[in-house]
Amino acid sequence: MRILVIQQKRIGDVLTSTIICNNLKTKFPDAVIDYMCYPNSVDVLKENPNIDNIIPLTNKVRKSIPSLFKFIFQIRRKKYNAVIDVYSKLETNLITLFSGAKYKVSYHKWYTKIFYNYTYERFDAIESEHGLAIENRLLLLKPFISEKIIDVKPKIFLKESEINEAKQLLKSHNIDTQKPIIMFGILGSEVYKTYPLEGMAKIIDFTVAKTNATIIFNYIPDQKEQALEVYNYCTEETKKHIAFDLYCTELRSFLALLSQCEMLIGNEGGAVNMAKALEIPTFSIFTPSVRKETWQLFENEVKNASIHLKDLKPEIYEQHTEQYIKEHTFEYYAEYPLPLMLEKLETYFQEYKNKNT
Repeated sequence: MRILVIQQKRIGDVLTSTIICNNLKTKFPDAVIDYMCYPNSVDVLKENPNIDNIIPLTNKVRKSIPSLFKFIFQIRRKKYNAVIDVYSKLETNLITLFSGAKYKVSYHKWYTKIFYNYTYERFDAIESEHGLAIENRLLLLKPFISEKIIDVKPKIFLKESEINEAKQLLKSHNIDTQKPIIMFGILGSEVYKTYPLEGMAKIIDFTVAKTNATIIFNYIPDQKEQALEVYNYCTEETKKHIAFDLYCTELRSFLALLSQCEMLIGNEGGAVNMAKALEIPTFSIFTPSVRKETWQLFENEVKNASIHLKDLKPEIYEQHTEQYIKEHTFEYYAEYPLPLMLEKLETYFQEYKNKNT
């Protein structure tokens, strides 16, 4: 049996969809399970024993009709029995349609019956301890697995050598590993997903005062100017705790470094999802326009918490559409009362400490 899972979009989406592969491999241990994604997400899939082959879907293929059809027929020659298309865009509609697979699975949209023979309506407002992003992916396993699915957590798999390299990196920066190390996701994947930098600095000040932790910023070299802005907003005492020049330029080395941290705090997004997949505790700040019901994953656990404007001021969501809120993101970020956020963070620190003592 050969199965292809396709997931476009960002790293968090790609990582979350690995639960499809994990459960299929458990059900069909002899199956070949391949995963197609954008090249920038490949690193979160490496070393996963439930994925046999990773197939990058490049921009060159996506943007060129001749290249796309050449790629489609390469996929067809693999003779997949099933294709599960999680995001369903035109290029993957065509890949699925021409794959020759008996099972062609995706979500229901007005056009999907043309390309798929198994389609499912996404859940929109059910109660879920896992989060809708998980529940909706489990729907796509219905043609293959009838029993209740209990393996619902995405996982990242690191090699021992990668972990050892991360430990050496910490050592080379003279980081005291006897103290807690907290990574801060100071920047979101987009401007509208980035909590105002001065406010983030105040959260870092508070964290250092409460935990005496070493702070690592998650940023890449071309974001150094913004990272420096956050650093400069911090107090002089806090700056002594920040290992500013300690960062990773490759995703696998970042994952290994993250695995050595006590927790991750910051903007909700891919880094938070990666931390959860590494079983690293998280406290995340949602942008006002992202649906919390979808991405508040595994917050039934003490080690994961978040704050969302909908928790603080639900009436805003009765008055305006998500698109309107997105267009006015920074006006609505101003509606997050910082004292309330710090109060919630302090409670999180205390609950986490109680659980680990």
